Amino acid sequence: MRFGLAGTGYWAQITHAPALSSTAGVEFTAVWGRNPQAAAGLAAEYRATMYHDVPAFLAGVDAVCFAVPPDVQAPIATQAAREGKHLLLEKPVALTEAAADGLVEAAEQAGVASVVFFTNRFQPDVRAWLAEVQARGGWAGGVSAWLGSALRESNPFNTPWRRDQGGLWDVGPHLISLLWASLGPVTSVTADAGPADVAHLVLHHQGGPTSTATVTLSAAEAAAGLEAYVWGESGRLAAPVENVDPVAALSTALGELVANARAGQTEHPCDVRFGRDVGRVLAEAQRQIDARRAGLARA
Repeated sequence: MRFGLAGTGYWAQITHAPALSSTAGVEFTAVWGRNPQAAAGLAAEYRATMYHDVPAFLAGVDAVCFAVPPDVQAPIATQAAREGKHLLLEKPVALTEAAADGLVEAAEQAGVASVVFFTNRFQPDVRAWLAEVQARGGWAGGVSAWLGSALRESNPFNTPWRRDQGGLWDVGPHLISLLWASLGPVTSVTADAGPADVAHLVLHHQGGPTSTATVTLSAAEAAAGLEAYVWGESGRLAAPVENVDPVAALSTALGELVANARAGQTEHPCDVRFGRDVGRVLAEAQRQIDARRAGLARA
């Protein structure tokens, strides 16, 4: 299946391009990016074709792997879906509910396969942990925190959209996805903000469990880390989320997308509909945080 890569930044260079070039059933044929020079360099490195415009880029592929900011991803992915291209999406799928809904509608109407790259959901050890969580059952809640340092000046992930949206929209989707899969669908969220981009979420899950998530991209490097666990009558069970091989995880995601596309299967546990649902939780949390900050400003 011919894949094009939309994006040429650091994440695309260290994860998407290597995964596309090494996954069985994937032919890495095309690159498009907002920086033509970077796109040309990445295309040359992987012997792909560099495209200057999106229509020509889409015309030459069967599927698109995205590594661009969410406000760039959503309209291109919607266009790609309408043209029958299968989608390997980054999280969040969009920054507005309207854009996410439009993307879902386009994918459903075209009948294309989609997978959203919630990285840890494609790790074998995390999948084994989720299977144990489901087998044991009886969980009352979960606790999670992602203290990132991406907004430090020298960090390669210190990009404009992350500075604008903070940890809630960048790493928040990963924790919500993991808690959703382990404790059940999220039915409501209560959110508040700390200093800088710190956000605290309390999630209610279908059936009664509750969980918490704290996220930031502004932590000192000495404090940076990721943890998540569920707890209940049988004790606590920690998720193995610290050791990640993103290329292997993305290769798994690509393989599952290709298999679904060939089988005419559009549903996946991490498909675009799930990505939209996670985005709805983020949007509601953002509304509450914005209202809280506005109230404090008036006080």
